[in-house]
Amino acid sequence: MSVGKVWLVGAGPGDIGLFTIKGMEVLNSADVVVYDSLVGQGVLSKIPSGVKLVNVGKRANHHTMPQEEINRVLVEEAKKGFRVVRLKGGDPFLFGRGGEELELLKEEGIPYEVVPGVTSPLAVPAYNGIPVTHRDFCSSLHIITGHKRAGEEYDIDFEALVRTKGTLVFLMGVTALEDIMNGLLKGGISPDMPAAILQKGTTADQKRIVATVSTLKEETMRRGIETPAIIVVGKVCTLGERFAWYEELPLSGWKVLVTRPKNMISKTAAKLREKGAEVLELPAIRTEPMEDKAKIREALLKLSAYQWLVFTSPTGVDVFFEEMRSFGIDVRSLGSTKIAVIGEGTRKKLQDHSLNADLMPEVYDGDSLGAALAALLDGTERILLPRAEKGNENLTKLLKETGAQVDDIPTYRTLYENSLLIDEKMELESGNIDCVVFTSASTVRGFVEGTKCEDYSGIRAACIGKQTRAAADAYGMQTFMAEKATIDSLIALVMEMKNRETLTKRESL
Repeated sequence: MSVGKVWLVGAGPGDIGLFTIKGMEVLNSADVVVYDSLVGQGVLSKIPSGVKLVNVGKRANHHTMPQEEINRVLVEEAKKGFRVVRLKGGDPFLFGRGGEELELLKEEGIPYEVVPGVTSPLAVPAYNGIPVTHRDFCSSLHIITGHKRAGEEYDIDFEALVRTKGTLVFLMGVTALEDIMNGLLKGGISPDMPAAILQKGTTADQKRIVATVSTLKEETMRRGIETPAIIVVGKVCTLGERFAWYEELPLSGWKVLVTRPKNMISKTAAKLREKGAEVLELPAIRTEPMEDKAKIREALLKLSAYQWLVFTSPTGVDVFFEEMRSFGIDVRSLGSTKIAVIGEGTRKKLQDHSLNADLMPEVYDGDSLGAALAALLDGTERILLPRAEKGNENLTKLLKETGAQVDDIPTYRTLYENSLLIDEKMELESGNIDCVVFTSASTVRGFVEGTKCEDYSGIRAACIGKQTRAAADAYGMQTFMAEKATIDSLIALVMEMKNRETLTKRESL
């Protein structure tokens, strides 16, 4: 067997939008992913299914696996012929011990590449409106590890750092904040020098505390801080309030869980991120074509016999045309057949196949579709309804009541799934999720099946339509419904939900 290869990939500081294009390309082709605790959940959710996963921990003072063992794992997996991705928070070569991992790979003759990552000393201040350099204040930047072994003194020349008159960024130094500030004071820095501590930058839990070198410790104790966080010292810290931009976005500070199927989730997530939300993409369902294709094949061979073709989901459209392709049936076989769709998303998916819908109801649900189409029928029509295995039975009933012949054929089934990397139940029960977005009743059921929480009354559910809302209501969730059954309307609903929460908090003060 040929030797595989190792990629050291920087995952960035947290925001999935800061994960590099090359990093994503390498991750998508991985056989094995060795990841640590500082990798953002957004990046973890992008790891392909079927990949071998190795969690090595790696937070300060809490190592799941010693560095020597990590090095050995990389070599062993590569020698099996696998494509191994060592996924590291931030950048592999900035206090990431990437150099140590390469040493053994080099000795063993294992091919490797390094994919740099966006690093927190630059990205986190930027998300907090703090430019690490500014010609009016400083002309240099210095990045220092704030980590030290318990009971040992810092091996840092604080006097030299102070003499640079540059911006100082300390990583992994939260627990030693007082020692760092005292070291700078002994090194001659002004007690009034601006200093900041920046919590969980680029995520919904981002928080900025700005004080001075002499008061930062006291202010941090008063207001509280969580790790990971970085410390910034320098006059540029005064610009944070003036240049702040991230918290101005309408959904900043909110962590939103999106449950759509994997092949449909990206656009929804992108729209939410554009508004400032931290989005956790954890599909609650997946779809797969039915194994028994006899009925759909029979229907496709007589397409021209149907007066109407009805689609109730974007997935249904994709599966139908894939079945046509697999059986070698030309789209011209549709002839004069008219097409009805349940809503905007399905209409757009149909347009991807260069076809326009002849009918779309004003309200995007199965009952409205059935009523709108039934009003056009005289009872002599033949209708093809290719859709999910478990669909809205009332739709078929409404159409058959006109006398029309309806071939209701299941073309795909919906299966529930949950994440192997992220503990959704813990995220929910610890209050880390501000809102869960549901685009169908099946995503609600898949979400419940995957999380198995005892109580869902604390979940804010943004629902695309009344059937979805009814499913969420059945589990006692706090439900809200979009004005229209479109993704844009759903995004507007999430923003309205956040605005309500903000207003409620202000009124309670």
